[in-house]
Amino acid sequence: MANSRFEYVKQFEQTDNLLPNTWIVVRIDGRGFTKLCAKYNFEKPNDRRALDLMNAAAKAVVSEIHDITIAYGVSDEFSFVFHKSCALFERRSSKIVSTVVSTFTAYYIHLWSTYFPDMPLSPPLPSFDGRAVCYPIVQNLRDYMSWRQADCHINNLYNTTFWSLVQIGGINAKDAEKLLSGTLAADKNEILFSRFNINYNNEPEIFKKGSVIYRDYELVEPGSHDVANSVDQLGEPVQQSKTQEDNNRKRRAKARVLVDHVDIIKDDFWDRRPWLLSNKPGTIPKET
Repeated sequence: MANSRFEYVKQFEQTDNLLPNTWIVVRIDGRGFTKLCAKYNFEKPNDRRALDLMNAAAKAVVSEIHDITIAYGVSDEFSFVFHKSCALFERRSSKIVSTVVSTFTAYYIHLWSTYFPDMPLSPPLPSFDGRAVCYPIVQNLRDYMSWRQADCHINNLYNTTFWSLVQIGGINAKDAEKLLSGTLAADKNEILFSRFNINYNNEPEIFKKGSVIYRDYELVEPGSHDVANSVDQLGEPVQQSKTQEDNNRKRRAKARVLVDHVDIIKDDFWDRRPWLLSNKPGTIPKET
């Protein structure tokens, strides 16, 4: 920027660098999606097309932004995790959040016709907001991810039961809400099975567990590493040479970005995928 007498306005800019050496989670949420779902007549309780569209947009974000280690999504929200050593945009919150939100929104709109070919978009167009939160240790990060997946299960069990009562049982929404008030998970499972012969365990995994997106490398044996403790004990990010950074970037670019629907609360998921916490690319699986 050329020097001029107007340059003093730069003094009004505020620094918004996120805490160093912490895990960054950027969570995006759909804006006004209740109205959007009604406008395009999304299926209740779950519209597979809408979920697949969210996953496709999130997969594109993970593929384009190599600093993202893992993402988790359910309904109209997605959480993108940046490793604690991430130095993208000098860890400026506004830059990181706006990049994730704008990239996701762009792909969501771009891919809409693939999943809803008979329903062209019209204003107001879909949009998303976002925020960044820092978590200091691996356990905090995992508890956050577990919280989102636990919410997925709780909300989906309720919605599956509610809409079964309304759509199959013929009960109005107010009476269905009253019937479900104060019920436990076991009660909802009993209603589904006894009234509608629905075994909740047989519902699609994407509905019960949400969607996990990450780069796919060869799985390792549980107990063969202690990545979580090693990462937590680092006082500051390990500085890599330019060559190491370039090599890691190329290896990440070669890895397949996978959309999965698995349990991320239990240790097994993390134990078998140490690259999610170490930020070191694993071994590319051999093609069979």
